[in-house]
Amino acid sequence: MDGARLAASRPARALAAALLSLALLSACGGSGREAASGAPSRTGTPVATPSGTSSGTSSGTPQDPTTPASAPPPASGTGTAAPRPVRAAVYFLHDGKLSAAPRTVTGPATAAAALRALLAGPNGVERGHDRATAIPSGTALRSLAVRDRVATVDLSGRYDDAPGASADARLAQVVFTATRFPGVERVRFRVDGRPAAGLGPAAGGRPLGRGDFEDLSPAVLVESPLLGDTVTAPLRVHGTANTFEAEFRLRVSDGSGRAVADVRVAATSGSGTRGTFDVTVPYRATGGTGPGTLTAYVLSAEDGHRVVLDTVPLTLAR
Repeated sequence: MDGARLAASRPARALAAALLSLALLSACGGSGREAASGAPSRTGTPVATPSGTSSGTSSGTPQDPTTPASAPPPASGTGTAAPRPVRAAVYFLHDGKLSAAPRTVTGPATAAAALRALLAGPNGVERGHDRATAIPSGTALRSLAVRDRVATVDLSGRYDDAPGASADARLAQVVFTATRFPGVERVRFRVDGRPAAGLGPAAGGRPLGRGDFEDLSPAVLVESPLLGDTVTAPLRVHGTANTFEAEFRLRVSDGSGRAVADVRVAATSGSGTRGTFDVTVPYRATGGTGPGTLTAYVLSAEDGHRVVLDTVPLTLAR
């Protein structure tokens, strides 16, 4: 009896095994069709990039706060951006007032590079045009960090050697050079890793901005063009000014001293409040390319003579 039941159950088990095998084959066949169809998996699927936007970069990504706005973007498609030359400016002294001079530095740490260029002092051409520095020779940049639009600049001990009357000037040179960069509005000073103690307004670690050095800023500070630039007509000139009723004049002269342009300029504010200006000056020069000078001046209320406020030696391209 038991043998008969065992024999009868064998066909049933065989049928169940056959049905299970068929189901497994059907499932494998479905997977094979999906793979053969060529449909890509979700991982690694290319994403369309809108025109004018780099792939993988958000349009709202903030710019490096220590990179000038004119700096070119890093090359796309590479893991690391190659160092690139960036035009910057450093600030020396001309007749006791701040004056900008051009420098080409290499990114990405462009603000630090500009400060190192400042610490190196004026070159021979700049010294020939009476540009000087109040920063002691041998001063080195130890570190630079930017947070909340404040740059913390740590300089070597040479920086505060016998500051005397030049303390404000050497502070102003660093402040103006650093705040030339977008994202930097003020500078906090450290010397050999400690808060600056013997440097006047920098004592106690208070961050300083350009407004703290109005007495060292010329009445008209030309920020562009810069000393030695080669320019063409029309000439764009921009900077800041603090003159009576916000008015002054810009004169372009050639190598012989002959005026090739002389225009009236009105800044956004004046009479005790520093404003900005941005003007285009047409000029007509004769002969070949040669030296020239951009002069900012006002007319004396007493006798009408020119009172020079700033001069920028240039090369005029014809």
